[in-house]
Amino acid sequence: MIFSLISGLLKQSIEKNLILEEDRIYVKNQVLHLLKLESSPQIVRPKEDTIPNLLDHIIEYAVNEKIIDNVLDEKEILTADIMNCFLSKPSEIRNKFQQYYLKSPKAATDYFYELSKNSNYIQLNRINKNISFKVDTEYGVMDITINLSKPEKEPEQIKREKENHSHVNYPKCLLCIENEGYGGRIGHPARSNHRIIPVILQDETWYLQYSPYVYYNEHCILLSEKHRDMKINQDTFFRLLTFTEKFPHYFIGSNADLPIVGGSILSHDHYQGGNYEFAMPNAVDNFTFELNAFPTVKSSIIKWPMSVIRLKGEKKEEIIKAAEFIREKWKYYTDEEANIRAFTDDTPHNTITPIARKRQDQFELNLVLRNNRTDETHPMGIFHPHEDVHHIKKENIGLIEVMGLAVLPPRLINELKEIKEFIAGNTTSVTLYHQEWANELKQKYTNLSDANELDIVIKQELGNKFVKVLQDAGVCKNRDDFNRFIDYMNS
Repeated sequence: MIFSLISGLLKQSIEKNLILEEDRIYVKNQVLHLLKLESSPQIVRPKEDTIPNLLDHIIEYAVNEKIIDNVLDEKEILTADIMNCFLSKPSEIRNKFQQYYLKSPKAATDYFYELSKNSNYIQLNRINKNISFKVDTEYGVMDITINLSKPEKEPEQIKREKENHSHVNYPKCLLCIENEGYGGRIGHPARSNHRIIPVILQDETWYLQYSPYVYYNEHCILLSEKHRDMKINQDTFFRLLTFTEKFPHYFIGSNADLPIVGGSILSHDHYQGGNYEFAMPNAVDNFTFELNAFPTVKSSIIKWPMSVIRLKGEKKEEIIKAAEFIREKWKYYTDEEANIRAFTDDTPHNTITPIARKRQDQFELNLVLRNNRTDETHPMGIFHPHEDVHHIKKENIGLIEVMGLAVLPPRLINELKEIKEFIAGNTTSVTLYHQEWANELKQKYTNLSDANELDIVIKQELGNKFVKVLQDAGVCKNRDDFNRFIDYMNS
């Protein structure tokens, strides 16, 4: 059976243009060596299946034959090593990317995205486990994802991580360029099948890759060559808008650079982008206003649950200057009426989550105002999901959520089933932290028991909760709050 699986993997890899027919014997021998097989039958019927499924079966064989232990890290390392046999060296892939780029930027990213999927760097089998759906709201169509793609750790894996006292500091983090081709170790994922593409921005080399667990179409990461802290400044705005010039079919954005309102990795400067239309970039203007210092830049506040200033114009330099002007003003802005304070002693609280896109001849930059201050009432953050929505989400609201995609915890799968059973009258209680919400829903949807209707109701109510999550994270709660900041900028 193992030879049929290997043959199937070779067949699929040729069909997906990972290797050429003339590479077959060489690659097969590399895979045989990894699986400690000394020979192979001359004639084997290939197993017909997808590359991820074939890999899963091959890894299962390796565990059963005691080639590796049944431990996540060992399985990940072997999987990546096998697929690395089918991949060209980084220089060859980069040259091919550039050849496609001469045809069009989209042709180049199409090539690299398919390569990243076919090489199993993008974990399609795990991603397909996610529960995703869309919900209509007053702010547009929100995307909801219950994240089930993260692999469960076996007890032995947990034990090894606990016992691992290694002080290895290479690569320094998951985003460093040294991850390209890295074999992996306990606590650091295998990256043998990882490839990155250089992109020059402002005389610096940045690198394009795709997320292994894409949340949306062509979910990419743009990372700095240097391991340095996240920082939002004028250079950020320049890089984001320049990237949209180079790849006009992609949006690109940055997480904020402060804890609570920032992303999960603040130690390495990076951005996220992709080829996807979120609700926020399509949100309509709530009202327009004038930035006196930048009359050629179209400025507006958009209709969105968070606080977003949209800048539009044909001149990139003017938008960059206007964005930096707003950032500097916001950094030092305090409004006691809106509970916004710029500093506690020397600790800054105000920052920005920027998102850029190019629409035909116009640049568009959305600046999401953020503040990470805490108090006794809201110890996790005043402008952070409040306690009444923690039963749905209490993690940081980062770039992806800001744009309108909720990434929710896997526990909700079973907990939402409980709630549906409760509404239908089949149970008398639910998980404690959902009980208040479940009581409200039961009262709202009296005598509702149809499974399909319950499913629709729960999805809609989950979307409504996500809107509340974003509203909590908004710093300007009404037009008056915005107007005071606009007046401050124009004064």
